[in-house]
Amino acid sequence: MERALEHDLIVSIGDNILSPLGIGTEETYHAVNAGYSALQQYEGLWGIPEPFIASLLDHKAIARMLDDKFPTKSFAAYTSFERMAILSAAYALEQAAVDPASKRVVFFLSTTKGNVGLLDKENSYREEISLGYSARQICGFFRNPNAPVVVTNACTSGSCAQIAAMRALQSGRCDTAVVIGADVQSKFIVSGFQSFKALSSDPCRPFDKSRSGLNLGEAAATIVYSRRRPKDVHADDWVLCRGAIRNDANHISGPSRTGEGSYLALQAVLQDDCPIDRLAFVNTHGTATPYNDEMEAIAIDRAGLLSVPVNGLKGYFGHTMGAAGVLESILSMQAAANHTIPGTRGYSECGVSRPLQLSASHRVTGQRSFVKLLSGFGGCNAALLFRQGDELC
Repeated sequence: MERALEHDLIVSIGDNILSPLGIGTEETYHAVNAGYSALQQYEGLWGIPEPFIASLLDHKAIARMLDDKFPTKSFAAYTSFERMAILSAAYALEQAAVDPASKRVVFFLSTTKGNVGLLDKENSYREEISLGYSARQICGFFRNPNAPVVVTNACTSGSCAQIAAMRALQSGRCDTAVVIGADVQSKFIVSGFQSFKALSSDPCRPFDKSRSGLNLGEAAATIVYSRRRPKDVHADDWVLCRGAIRNDANHISGPSRTGEGSYLALQAVLQDDCPIDRLAFVNTHGTATPYNDEMEAIAIDRAGLLSVPVNGLKGYFGHTMGAAGVLESILSMQAAANHTIPGTRGYSECGVSRPLQLSASHRVTGQRSFVKLLSGFGGCNAALLFRQGDELC
């Protein structure tokens, strides 16, 4: 008889970030800690007539790194999107010391647009544009025998993918889950956000009185999760304790004015075993759009979290879409492990109706638990609770 799994914990055993601020988690975190931003203005890129602010990867450098890491492999059949996802996953799997070809490993791909930029070339659909095709390409590179899981739920995709991975591990479907979040920018995406009038002509300013919209970004980030018995969890391990998805279906692009979905997601992950005074911070979605930041502020207030420090990371990378939930979870782990509450870059004066505990500067914390909050188009919302191993003892 198989042993019961309901008391096992879901632990991060490897991670990686590929971002315009650094190749690797440590390099990216140190850049954020130093206050750097990858946001810059682009003019005429992809034939877009209007300048825009974004943080974009050096895809030629990523191709060179792949060739160096896998000299016997050919990457001619892979797109830039697939290459960066493969490289990030390879580094994370190496750290985790996991055989990706094992039948007990399942891959989860979080993305919102994948290879949609291929439409710019032919303006017609073909198989290579489908997210399932990309997921199979990535999974196949590692010779994994299982069908990959694609999670695409607007901006919450990265958190939803982690929740899907947690459930797969808890059910015994797999022993290891590889969660990859990735997105690349293109004319299709930038033009779409411009048509919404959602992009700022300046570097974004989350929660600030002068905020005027978001900036877009590119990144790939990977977390490798494993199931462990409580006695095998170490003090410095990061545990994904709970995750919740709550869709309020408010509007196709506008968030709820009452923060309903985000509030319910926060309420679901914050239970008696993690009092709010043990939270280092709430890492928000913080897109710097007028309605998103206000909605999150209302939800945080409704959840009784006004005393908890709040931060947003979009001022460093922009909105990395399907990568955001994974990238920002990893950076939050790094920050809390280093007793740091990351500053909200671009923030100066509170521009939301609730008195959130915000700061542009990094602050010190002694707590080692945090909440990751995300919201997206269609009224989808998600929250994750992370705690370090010694917090659970």
